[in-house]
Amino acid sequence: MGNQTITVVQHGEFSKAQKFMERCLNVVKLGHLDSYGRRGVEALRVATPKDTGLAASSWSYQINRSDGVVTLEWHNDDIENGFSVVIGCQYGHATKSGSWVQGVDFINPALAPVFEQIRKDVWREVTRH
Repeated sequence: MGNQTITVVQHGEFSKAQKFMERCLNVVKLGHLDSYGRRGVEALRVATPKDTGLAASSWSYQINRSDGVVTLEWHNDDIENGFSVVIGCQYGHATKSGSWVQGVDFINPALAPVFEQIRKDVWREVTRH
């Protein structure tokens, strides 16, 4: 699952566009990010393949702020022999006997509704002014 980034480059006089983009940057407040983080954790918990249930219950989220950039990250702390269990479930992994277990994309579909809600909330907020 890669980072999703929006990049805007402008040339000339775009004061209205600049004001619009500034509103976009200020729309998602930390309290909203906390809500989206919790929603993502729940969606990932439900979608995670369950053997023992440890991977499903090991999701968390973190909000980071640095140099004017705010990120929302989801993490899973179920590590076995130095390997992330959910990464093995997502992308596949070898077994001790040497066979291959095919991965199942469960992370992206689980988070898609959260991303869509963020998109809708931001769009509603920036277009209401």
